[in-house]
Amino acid sequence: MIEINEIQRLLPHAFPFLLVDRIVEYEPGKRIVGLKNVTFNEPFFPGHFPGKPIMPGVLIIEALAQTGGILAFKSNPDLKGDVRFVGIDGARFRRPVTPGDQLKLVLEVVKHRREMWVFNAQAFVDGKKVAEAQLMAVLQQNEEIL
Repeated sequence: MIEINEIQRLLPHAFPFLLVDRIVEYEPGKRIVGLKNVTFNEPFFPGHFPGKPIMPGVLIIEALAQTGGILAFKSNPDLKGDVRFVGIDGARFRRPVTPGDQLKLVLEVVKHRREMWVFNAQAFVDGKKVAEAQLMAVLQQNEEIL
């Protein structure tokens, strides 16, 4: 299990944009499962939508992308830098995500060659798929640290 303090060390994101609360499964270079607890206090709910709060699909994809970044960094602990997402294919949104839901973020590596990663990404609430996409990312090493 990877707790929030380590997630904060791995990712450059901070409140209100850090969208992964915990990692519950991790297989280096292959697979990761994260959790995002969705609360009514999220900063996007007052505007999306007043009286009927729904988590924006783009933020579900971002939560998946951040989970993929954790997998990439944990699989390459000697590298320092950023994960840059360079593509999103086949994004589909199946059900709304609302306050009180817990997103289960599941990513499996399709391809990994050097700094390039391709993930199959799926998000679930209560065992039902709410979103899916194929994500492509580049692990970009920070040249200042080299």
